[in-house]
Amino acid sequence: MTVDLLLGSVCTVLAALFIGIYCVAAMDSAVYTRITGAYGRNSLMAPLQDAASLWYAPENQTEAPDRAAWRLAPVLYLVLAAMGLALVPWTADFVPVDLTTGIVLWGALEPLATVVIFLQGWAPNAHFPLIGAYRYVSLGLSYILVSMFVLIGVALPAESLQVSAVVESQAELWNVIRQPLGLPLFLLVGLGISFWGPLNFADSDDLAGGASSEASGRTRLLWQMGRAAMLVAFAAIGASAFLGGWQGPWLPGPVWVILKTLAVLFALILLGHHLPRPSPERFLTLAWVVLLPLAFVDLAWAGVEALL
Repeated sequence: MTVDLLLGSVCTVLAALFIGIYCVAAMDSAVYTRITGAYGRNSLMAPLQDAASLWYAPENQTEAPDRAAWRLAPVLYLVLAAMGLALVPWTADFVPVDLTTGIVLWGALEPLATVVIFLQGWAPNAHFPLIGAYRYVSLGLSYILVSMFVLIGVALPAESLQVSAVVESQAELWNVIRQPLGLPLFLLVGLGISFWGPLNFADSDDLAGGASSEASGRTRLLWQMGRAAMLVAFAAIGASAFLGGWQGPWLPGPVWVILKTLAVLFALILLGHHLPRPSPERFLTLAWVVLLPLAFVDLAWAGVEALL
């Protein structure tokens, strides 16, 4: 890889990361305003105002925390989201990180995210953050397994674990039509891994903020940015794996990637506001008894289709 291509890849990923974070905050604020009818809040400026207020807020301190881990956890979560975005193909010729095992790398990022979320709850040395972290870990395996089976399903028609090959395999038919169970299951996994909306079991209100209940100021800002960035990464991977990525008529490939990613992102935010919130133990049962068997069905469907 030449220096120019490397710089272009890094700039593309960083631009997608930070613009995506802003889009998540703006769309979330707009949907919330629409639902509640609180129209006095400017959805376009609200993300910047909230970020500025957290940036200048004082840092909270607990007794005997692991300060290094507490500050490192949000940064690591952002890095994992950026690594996921780096796998997204923008055109047939431009993929920031075009690994032959890109699907495997994405699958590895999900358990690493679980480790980072646990680190965020463990580091403050306080009760509510630790309970939120343990609660998330108890649910994390179900998310990872569902995602793994769904992603293997999209890799079968491509006969490759390369994300760009998965996109190219959808030239005639998108995977969202070929495997109708895949995208809904992947969206639920996205809400779970980024603990967004009704699946926010790590930072939930019943634990007074859970894993991030003791976070404040810039640490809290970075943590919220990490959650939004992970949602963006899921939307971009979902658009590539199920909606044909860069492929589409008339418009350039990167424009299609942006439009499809924003569409998936908007769907995730709508689901986050409209899905009912289950209790953690009920969702754990739902994940193992319903979602995981559906992921098996999706994988078997994809395998039969590949054989035929």
